Amino acid sequence: MAAGNEQALSDLYDATLSKVFGVAVRILGDSVLAEDVVTEVYYQAWTHASDFRRERGTPLAWLLTMCRNRALDRYRHEASKQRTLEAASAEPTPDVVAEPDFLLESLEEGQAVHALLASIADDDRQLIALAFFRGFTHQQIAAITSMPIGTVKSRLRRALQTLGKAASVDQQVGSTVR
Repeated sequence: MAAGNEQALSDLYDATLSKVFGVAVRILGDSVLAEDVVTEVYYQAWTHASDFRRERGTPLAWLLTMCRNRALDRYRHEASKQRTLEAASAEPTPDVVAEPDFLLESLEEGQAVHALLASIADDDRQLIALAFFRGFTHQQIAAITSMPIGTVKSRLRRALQTLGKAASVDQQVGSTVR
Protein backbone atom coordinates (compact mmCIF):
# COMPACT_ATOMS: atom_id res chain seq x y z
CA MET A 1 0.00 0.00 0.00
CA ALA A 2 2.84 2.39 0.79
CA ALA A 3 3.94 2.02 -2.85
CA GLY A 4 0.43 2.90 -4.07
CA ASN A 5 -0.73 -0.65 -4.78
CA GLU A 6 -4.53 -0.43 -4.78
CA GLN A 7 -4.87 -4.22 -4.78
CA ALA A 8 -3.03 -4.28 -1.44
CA LEU A 9 -5.65 -1.91 0.00
CA SER A 10 -8.44 -4.05 -1.43
CA ASP A 11 -6.93 -7.20 0.09
CA LEU A 12 -6.47 -5.51 3.48
CA TYR A 13 -10.03 -4.20 3.34
CA ASP A 14 -11.48 -7.62 2.50
CA ALA A 15 -9.48 -9.33 5.24
CA THR A 16 -10.19 -6.86 8.04
CA LEU A 17 -13.47 -5.04 7.36
CA SER A 18 -15.69 -7.13 9.63
CA LYS A 19 -13.39 -6.67 12.64
CA VAL A 20 -12.84 -2.94 12.06
CA PHE A 21 -16.56 -2.35 11.54
CA GLY A 22 -17.35 -4.40 14.65
CA VAL A 23 -15.12 -2.21 16.82
CA ALA A 24 -16.67 0.96 15.41
CA VAL A 25 -20.23 -0.27 15.99
CA ARG A 26 -19.41 -1.46 19.49
CA ILE A 27 -18.03 1.97 20.45
CA LEU A 28 -20.60 4.12 18.65
CA GLY A 29 -23.70 1.96 18.86
CA ASP A 30 -24.78 3.29 15.46
CA SER A 31 -24.02 1.53 12.19
CA VAL A 32 -24.27 4.70 10.07
CA LEU A 33 -21.70 6.53 12.20
CA ALA A 34 -19.60 3.37 12.26
CA GLU A 35 -19.58 3.23 8.45
CA ASP A 36 -18.26 6.81 8.35
CA VAL A 37 -15.52 5.97 10.83
CA VAL A 38 -14.54 2.83 8.92
CA THR A 39 -14.29 4.83 5.70
CA GLU A 40 -12.04 7.35 7.46
CA VAL A 41 -9.88 4.54 8.88
CA TYR A 42 -9.24 2.93 5.50
CA TYR A 43 -8.60 6.32 3.94
CA GLN A 44 -6.08 7.07 6.67
CA ALA A 45 -4.50 3.64 6.21
CA TRP A 46 -4.16 4.30 2.49
CA THR A 47 -2.74 7.82 2.85
CA HIS A 48 -0.45 6.95 5.76
CA ALA A 49 0.56 3.41 4.80
CA SER A 50 4.22 4.41 5.03
CA ASP A 51 3.70 5.10 8.77
CA PHE A 52 2.96 1.43 9.46
CA ARG A 53 5.77 -0.32 11.38
CA ARG A 54 5.61 -4.11 11.44
CA GLU A 55 7.78 -4.23 14.57
CA ARG A 56 5.03 -2.37 16.46
CA GLY A 57 2.26 -4.83 15.58
CA THR A 58 0.14 -6.41 12.89
CA PRO A 59 -1.75 -4.51 10.19
CA LEU A 60 -5.00 -5.52 11.90
CA ALA A 61 -3.83 -4.09 15.23
CA TRP A 62 -2.81 -0.88 13.44
CA LEU A 63 -6.25 -0.58 11.82
CA LEU A 64 -8.10 -1.40 15.04
CA THR A 65 -6.12 1.23 16.94
CA MET A 66 -6.96 3.85 14.30
CA CYS A 67 -10.59 2.72 14.36
CA ARG A 68 -10.80 2.88 18.15
CA ASN A 69 -9.30 6.38 18.23
CA ARG A 70 -11.53 7.70 15.45
CA ALA A 71 -14.64 6.07 16.92
CA LEU A 72 -13.94 7.56 20.35
CA ASP A 73 -13.39 10.98 18.76
CA ARG A 74 -16.68 10.63 16.89
CA TYR A 75 -18.45 9.42 20.05
CA ARG A 76 -17.20 12.46 21.98
CA HIS A 77 -18.18 14.77 19.14
CA GLU A 78 -21.68 13.31 18.91
CA ALA A 79 -22.09 13.47 22.70
CA SER A 80 -20.96 17.10 22.70
CA LYS A 81 -23.34 17.88 19.85
CA GLN A 82 -26.18 16.24 21.77
CA ARG A 83 -25.37 18.25 24.92
CA THR A 84 -25.33 21.43 22.85
CA LEU A 85 -28.72 20.59 21.33
CA GLU A 86 -30.15 19.83 24.76
CA ALA A 87 -28.78 23.07 26.16
CA ALA A 88 -30.15 25.04 23.22
CA SER A 89 -33.59 23.48 23.59
CA ALA A 90 -33.55 24.25 27.31
CA GLU A 91 -32.95 27.94 26.64
CA PRO A 92 -36.12 29.93 26.16
CA THR A 93 -36.46 30.97 22.54
CA PRO A 94 -37.15 34.64 22.11
CA ASP A 95 -40.50 35.61 20.74
CA VAL A 96 -39.43 37.11 17.44
CA VAL A 97 -42.69 38.98 17.03
CA ALA A 98 -42.42 40.46 20.52
CA GLU A 99 -38.70 41.23 20.09
CA PRO A 100 -37.99 42.64 16.61
CA ASP A 101 -34.62 43.88 17.85
CA PHE A 102 -33.59 40.22 18.23
CA LEU A 103 -33.52 39.74 14.44
CA LEU A 104 -31.45 42.85 13.89
CA GLU A 105 -29.04 41.90 16.67
CA SER A 106 -28.64 38.35 15.28
CA LEU A 107 -27.97 39.71 11.81
CA GLU A 108 -25.39 42.17 13.13
CA GLU A 109 -23.63 39.44 15.13
CA GLY A 110 -23.49 37.17 12.07
CA GLN A 111 -22.04 39.97 9.96
CA ALA A 112 -19.48 40.72 12.66
CA VAL A 113 -18.36 37.08 12.76
CA HIS A 114 -18.01 37.00 8.97
CA ALA A 115 -16.01 40.23 9.04
CA LEU A 116 -13.70 38.86 11.72
CA LEU A 117 -13.15 35.65 9.77
CA ALA A 118 -12.45 37.65 6.62
CA SER A 119 -9.70 39.49 8.48
CA ILE A 120 -7.52 36.39 8.90
CA ALA A 121 -5.48 34.46 6.32
CA ASP A 122 -7.32 31.98 4.09
CA ASP A 123 -5.36 29.00 5.48
CA ASP A 124 -6.18 29.98 9.04
CA ARG A 125 -9.83 30.53 8.14
CA GLN A 126 -9.91 27.01 6.66
CA LEU A 127 -8.54 25.56 9.91
CA ILE A 128 -11.10 27.49 11.96
CA ALA A 129 -13.90 26.27 9.69
CA LEU A 130 -12.79 22.65 9.90
CA ALA A 131 -12.44 22.77 13.68
CA PHE A 132 -15.45 24.81 14.73
CA PHE A 133 -17.98 24.69 11.92
CA ARG A 134 -17.36 21.10 10.79
CA GLY A 135 -16.37 19.73 14.22
CA PHE A 136 -13.21 17.92 13.13
CA THR A 137 -10.56 16.96 15.68
CA HIS A 138 -6.96 18.14 15.41
CA GLN A 139 -6.03 14.66 14.17
CA GLN A 140 -8.68 14.76 11.44
CA ILE A 141 -7.66 18.26 10.36
CA ALA A 142 -4.04 17.10 10.15
CA ALA A 143 -5.10 14.22 7.90
CA ILE A 144 -7.30 16.45 5.72
CA THR A 145 -4.71 19.20 5.29
CA SER A 146 -1.62 16.94 5.27
CA MET A 147 -0.09 19.05 8.05
CA PRO A 148 1.65 17.71 11.13
CA ILE A 149 -0.69 17.71 14.12
CA GLY A 150 1.57 20.11 16.03
CA THR A 151 1.35 22.60 13.17
CA VAL A 152 -2.44 22.31 13.11
CA LYS A 153 -2.64 22.96 16.86
CA SER A 154 -0.29 25.95 16.84
CA ARG A 155 -1.86 27.53 13.74
CA LEU A 156 -5.35 27.11 15.19
CA ARG A 157 -4.21 28.67 18.44
CA ARG A 158 -2.63 31.63 16.62
CA ALA A 159 -5.73 32.07 14.45
CA LEU A 160 -7.96 32.10 17.54
CA GLN A 161 -5.68 34.63 19.23
CA THR A 162 -5.83 36.82 16.13
CA LEU A 163 -9.62 36.55 16.07
CA GLY A 164 -9.77 37.36 19.79
CA LYS A 165 -7.64 40.46 19.35
CA ALA A 166 -9.69 41.57 16.35
CA ALA A 167 -12.93 41.00 18.27
CA SER A 168 -11.74 43.05 21.24
CA VAL A 169 -10.66 45.88 18.94
CA ASP A 170 -14.03 45.64 17.16
CA GLN A 171 -15.86 45.82 20.51
CA GLN A 172 -13.83 48.86 21.59
CA VAL A 173 -14.54 50.62 18.30
CA GLY A 174 -18.22 49.63 18.46
CA SER A 175 -18.67 50.94 21.98
CA THR A 176 -16.95 54.21 21.03
CA VAL A 177 -19.24 54.69 18.04
CA ARG A 178 -22.42 53.99 20.00
